[in-house]
Amino acid sequence: MRIDSPPTPADLLDATARLFELAARKARLIDRTWDVSRGAPVFTVAGQYTSRGWTEWTQGFQFGSQILAFEDTGEAELLEMARRNTRLFMTPHVTHVGVHDHGFNNLSTYGQLRRLMREGRIPHDEWELAFYELALKASGAVQAARWSDARGDSGQALGYVYSFNGPHSLFIDTMRTLRILGVAHQLGHYLAGENDRRINLLGRSIAHGLTTAKYLVFYGDSGHTYDVRGRTAHEATFNPNDGRFRSRATQQGYSPFSTWTRGLAWATLGFAEQIEFLASLDDADVHSACGMYKADVLATFECAARATCDHYLDDVTASDGIPYWDDGAPGLARMEGWKERPADPFNDHEPVDSSAAAIAGQGLIRLGRYLGDDGGRYTQAGLAVARTLMSPPYLSEDETHQGLLLHSVYHRPNGWDHVPAGRKVPCGESSLWGDYHLLELALLIRKLAAGRYYTFFDTPQ
Repeated sequence: MRIDSPPTPADLLDATARLFELAARKARLIDRTWDVSRGAPVFTVAGQYTSRGWTEWTQGFQFGSQILAFEDTGEAELLEMARRNTRLFMTPHVTHVGVHDHGFNNLSTYGQLRRLMREGRIPHDEWELAFYELALKASGAVQAARWSDARGDSGQALGYVYSFNGPHSLFIDTMRTLRILGVAHQLGHYLAGENDRRINLLGRSIAHGLTTAKYLVFYGDSGHTYDVRGRTAHEATFNPNDGRFRSRATQQGYSPFSTWTRGLAWATLGFAEQIEFLASLDDADVHSACGMYKADVLATFECAARATCDHYLDDVTASDGIPYWDDGAPGLARMEGWKERPADPFNDHEPVDSSAAAIAGQGLIRLGRYLGDDGGRYTQAGLAVARTLMSPPYLSEDETHQGLLLHSVYHRPNGWDHVPAGRKVPCGESSLWGDYHLLELALLIRKLAAGRYYTFFDTPQ
């Protein structure tokens, strides 16, 4: 990525205001037209949201976008819409034992509403707050129960929240959804196991992060040809009988030995947020949870965060910070010099994935802020990515198009994404996770411009 004239948060206020104005209109449009019997909307086809059965991991982004649009515009209709939808439709996601997506669905809804109440944007109501907190506690415990123990090469006790593929499968995506365990722990909750054993949610959160850092993030320190510093694999598989690592795989990337860029983005943001969270905790709390010193856990997570952010900036994006869907995608070989020029969503060879950029942009800013004087490069890059995404050809200003962020890709190997007439690769469409994460990125920028900040966890008010 080449960072030319990086903007400040204040420079982007007009762009973020325009984004939230569009978000409010489109949230109302989707709410009026979407048939809930079809499940959750996932991505657009010819500008209209449609569903795609795999797992129900996007409904929280639908209602979460309503919440974030309310937060910026103050439109009471959006708040009531989000409250109603959260109450009516989100409960199954709290008790869903079959997915690794609890942080996506439930922090985007119950978590955001609770945050707004704690910040005074919603009138305080003791029972309403208790409702949100009960949902978050239960969600964190249910997610933590989806657990597989693992063993490191030296016998170190590790473990992970396993993916919908089954107990053998660890996904890189889960680094971002993992937040729900931290929130539930901070609310004083734990998972009750057999014989009333109390299972520490923070401990499982840390163990998952350590396992991800070890087996899904590369550091360029081995002799393997695919070991490029900062590269991530989508999936790690383990032997369920003894917890030993066996191999890497991918579901949505090109190969186990290339970088699926949205997976890389989940890692950049997930590790950056976990660093912020752990840094806010007492040393004794961390040591009690996992038997390690906080400084040692932070060092491992910071190493993973720096490596993944560097790989994003140096290796897998075009000059404007927008990546194609996978850095090993075969069509890139026919796009000579693609790293030296802005990404082209209308090319004939490989699609870009703007949703990866929206996710990574927030991770870059958060890591940059955490590192202080050493993090300027990351902060500038995150703001520059945001500037690109909040303008054409990425911002969807057509009010008949239900999406916000154009040129998002869901599942390229399966061919699920819409290819418009006259085009050879998917382009011009949106995804709920892309739209939602662009709004989160814009909200973070608006907070920074006002001298404030926000996190998924509680900080002193």
